[in-house]
Amino acid sequence: MKLTHTPGPTAHTIAIEGSVDTVTAPELEAAIAALPATLERLILDFAAVDYVSSAGLRVLLAADQRLSASGALILRNVNPDVREVFEMTGFDELLTLE
Repeated sequence: MKLTHTPGPTAHTIAIEGSVDTVTAPELEAAIAALPATLERLILDFAAVDYVSSAGLRVLLAADQRLSASGALILRNVNPDVREVFEMTGFDELLTLE
């Protein structure tokens, strides 16, 4: 997995490339944990994500809960295969998918 972080004045974007699975999820979790606590919006660009495991879903849920107090987590460019995982698990109703 490759992460590309682009900070902005009110939102940060992290572009993810590859799979978010048991091996790589801790790297994404650490990148999110390193963001400012006052962050208003975190945009995760899923254009190049080909797979998300339950470990990846856990990281996304924790990030959404962290940001719910001060801002929002937004997942962009989710491909149909990954979107199907979100729909099967009900995460499409918990997370903001654009």
